Amino acid sequence: MAPGESTPSKTAPQPLYLVQRFVNSVDLESGEDELAGPEALRAWFAERGLMEAGDDVSAADLKRVVDVREGLRAVLLQNNGLPLDESRVERLDRAVRRAGVRVRFAPGHDPELVPDAVGVDGAIARLMAIVAAAVEHGRWERLKACPREECEWAFYDKSKNRSGRWCTMESCGNIEKAKAFRERHRG
Repeated sequence: MAPGESTPSKTAPQPLYLVQRFVNSVDLESGEDELAGPEALRAWFAERGLMEAGDDVSAADLKRVVDVREGLRAVLLQNNGLPLDESRVERLDRAVRRAGVRVRFAPGHDPELVPDAVGVDGAIARLMAIVAAAVEHGRWERLKACPREECEWAFYDKSKNRSGRWCTMESCGNIEKAKAFRERHRG
């Protein structure tokens, strides 16, 4: 599986998958970050059609994008029942201020949210428009982050009762259950 990818059973439907993939652009366990610098960020966004390959990207843009990614991760942890990290969400809110969206009306098409900017602002706006649509369609609360602190991988909960907790039971689920068992039977 490619870096940042989830198993098919934990992959969000399009276009929400793009937000999931964005959050998973860093592997917290290995430290591998696909957005390691401005050039990497430009390539990542351009490869996914979020911005043009020739658009400018600065170190400040990268910092803002990482704030968006980590703020979204904080919200996804809350979607999984954990307390909200308000400072990460405040940074998210500040980071998306310049990334305006507007409603576009085109003959023969339903109205849609589109970016009101280009470059990094436009890419962030596209991601936020996807989030807004997912909320509207009742899919947002199914996108969660693994509660294992070393992982926090974004996954899509496809369970009927929306009770999925782990990115994978085979790894994080078993690790945390074994840890809880040892703590209960200690001393």
